Amino acid sequence: MTVVSANHTPLSPLRFLERSSTVFPDRTAIVYGDRRSSYAEFADEVQRLARVLRATISPGDKVAFLAPNVPELLMAHFAVPLAGGVLVAMNSRLAPPEITYILEHSESTVLLVDSELVPSVAPATQSLTGLIEVVEVPDPTVDPSEVPTGVTTTTYQQFLARAEDLDPTPLPWAVDDEHTVITINYTSGTTGKPKGVMYTHRGAYLAAMGEVVHNGLNGNTKYLWTLPMFHCNGWTMPWAVTAAAGAHLCLRAVRGEAVWDAIDRLGVTHLCGAPTVCTVMVNAPEAHAVQDRELRLMVAGAPPSPTIISELSSLGINVVHVYGLTEVYGPFTIAEVQEAWDQEPAEERFRLLARQGVGMVQAETARVVDSQLQDVPADGNSMGEIVLRGNNVMLGYFKDPEATAKAFEGGWFHTGDLGVMHPDGYIQLRDRAKDIIISGGENISSVEVEQAIVSHPQILECAVVGVPDEKWGERPVAYVTVRDGTDISPEDVVAHTRALLAGYKVPREVVVVPELPKTSTGKILKYELRRGGQHG
Repeated sequence: MTVVSANHTPLSPLRFLERSSTVFPDRTAIVYGDRRSSYAEFADEVQRLARVLRATISPGDKVAFLAPNVPELLMAHFAVPLAGGVLVAMNSRLAPPEITYILEHSESTVLLVDSELVPSVAPATQSLTGLIEVVEVPDPTVDPSEVPTGVTTTTYQQFLARAEDLDPTPLPWAVDDEHTVITINYTSGTTGKPKGVMYTHRGAYLAAMGEVVHNGLNGNTKYLWTLPMFHCNGWTMPWAVTAAAGAHLCLRAVRGEAVWDAIDRLGVTHLCGAPTVCTVMVNAPEAHAVQDRELRLMVAGAPPSPTIISELSSLGINVVHVYGLTEVYGPFTIAEVQEAWDQEPAEERFRLLARQGVGMVQAETARVVDSQLQDVPADGNSMGEIVLRGNNVMLGYFKDPEATAKAFEGGWFHTGDLGVMHPDGYIQLRDRAKDIIISGGENISSVEVEQAIVSHPQILECAVVGVPDEKWGERPVAYVTVRDGTDISPEDVVAHTRALLAGYKVPREVVVVPELPKTSTGKILKYELRRGGQHG
């Protein structure tokens, strides 16, 4: 255990809220519709929730949360670890079987769920014995009659009210061991099963500080939550914005009208998201040039096209491209702007900005290596695997030591992404070694989708690949063969898959082919499918 002394205080992002609520108690911390919370109120509700959780769970227990970007999920990023628990923020777009799997695998004992999503957790509440309580976070937009019967929940306010019967002494914001797990984020791997990525207090603290530095966050920051908080803990921005004592502007759903309304009415200064957020903003009827302030948009999830960067720049929006993975707390590299680029033609400048860049301040380094972990030539052409190492690399995969060991083979985290190193030290992604499709900033395991499709009795084989999409970055396309003497329509395949997986994972395009291209050993040649050789 780490010893607390005058020379060493364990790092934890919980300290950020302690400081901001003490130094700036009256400053606005959270905005959600007509709701406003000061930093003092923010900290007070976090403390109350933490005290109730501490009385409910055991140290190290997992507390799951299923919700869009609402204040309660933001508060859980502090309250759950303050109570000694581990936060498991789940993708709000998952299908019921996926939710059940994550709750079971994570061994979550408490689940907080938004009213709108209660139907999605019904199967889990009926089948899992480890869940000791389900807490419903009410939302005024949800009709109570739509909540299914048979799901026993405690309302969030009822849950918080238990604090009145507990010791009111504030829980200490300090932690004993900075290497303690603070959150688990589930991501899809090439096996098709979600893996639980473990973040630590130290890693979260340093990753958040990196965001503060690179985004210039301060007390005037007004951060719009267009990035899901469940995705890599919102790239650690719940902690970063709080460290800067900025304002969290919570947004339930990302729509062009709502985004531009917040920009104009609330004075947004920062936002993050996948290229799909860029597309929503550019194509919204309300889109217009922002001239009264700097508006910084950090983009990741899929490489943004030079075209979309150009379009956003024409609106006065400063686009910052970053690259990372769930396993590295979100962003790890950043396309730092060089002054010399201002002298380049616009097309070349935007091409440079679309690269994945260099390591952020909290990262040790990023390399492009061959199979022997030797650096490939920095010529912009020699391809290798991108490997990473530094303070914001995961502790490991929860309950999966074999996958953890494989991921860290040779002492570096293997991303599975293929790229090149340019002479100026900037990395550029070229292809993905893993068959992961990144659509709208969310990872889709092609294997997981293939397994769902092949479960249909008439499907013989299936291959799912990602193809470029202007709006989503990538979208999945399924190629299938059917069993002899049978026939199936693309619509039937889509309907079958939709019943098993989250909607964003379901291929909208299904191509029925006589056979799939294969190697002599029977391996499907997905690169041929990606270039459209099997269409029609």
